[in-house]
Amino acid sequence: MFARFREDIACVFERDPAARTTWEVLTCYPGFHALTLHRFSHWLWGHQLRWLARLSSHLGRWLTGIEIHPGATIGRRVFIDHGMGVVIGETAEIADDCTLYHGVTLGGTSWNKGKRHPTLRPGVVVGAGAKVLGPITVGEGAKVGSNAVVVRDVPPGATAVGIPARIVEPGRDEVRQEKAAAMGFSAYAVTRGDDDPVALAIHGLLDHAVETDRRIEVLLHYIERCGVSIEDDVATADKFDPKYLSKIVD
Repeated sequence: MFARFREDIACVFERDPAARTTWEVLTCYPGFHALTLHRFSHWLWGHQLRWLARLSSHLGRWLTGIEIHPGATIGRRVFIDHGMGVVIGETAEIADDCTLYHGVTLGGTSWNKGKRHPTLRPGVVVGAGAKVLGPITVGEGAKVGSNAVVVRDVPPGATAVGIPARIVEPGRDEVRQEKAAAMGFSAYAVTRGDDDPVALAIHGLLDHAVETDRRIEVLLHYIERCGVSIEDDVATADKFDPKYLSKIVD
């Protein structure tokens, strides 16, 4: 038990730069209090003391503003920052090293018995106000943006944003920034403000330019495999000469 206490305190210092002393964490961090009380209520739940478990959970909610059903499974080094308004359902599963911010809901989408709440794999980060709903899985190391509504599985390492949440492809923003820099204008504000129609239009243009470059590279690769040296031919021939064009096509 004391090992868990030390781990919980250490993860607060790792993930919250505002934490100053161990005494401050022990006395002033509702996320730490909620998880500590949950371990007790979860133990009661597992020993079929269901009413006591619910009472303990209810007292924890009253003290911290964080509602965790005693049936929920929560791993080690989980950090709930601020925590007010967090709701974690009965069949939710949270693996080690996950982080939840205030207003997060791990909820269900039906009244059916059985698994009906999300599963968070190790290292998941769920932003403030996000709703992760249903018996879905958020893969290891994935991130859920603030106020997102996630109703489908999120692949490992991916980022889900928006309502309903969509997956942001890893590396796409970096490629956009590189392309924007090559075109001679700053990439700032290009990768932000996804609801701005102007930003969306710029995203589309940059993505189109990146895809066009990729296709040209593939085309040149296949042409060179056919024994045609593009650089030599361009340097020695007229691009608009029909004979030159027919040679490329052949």
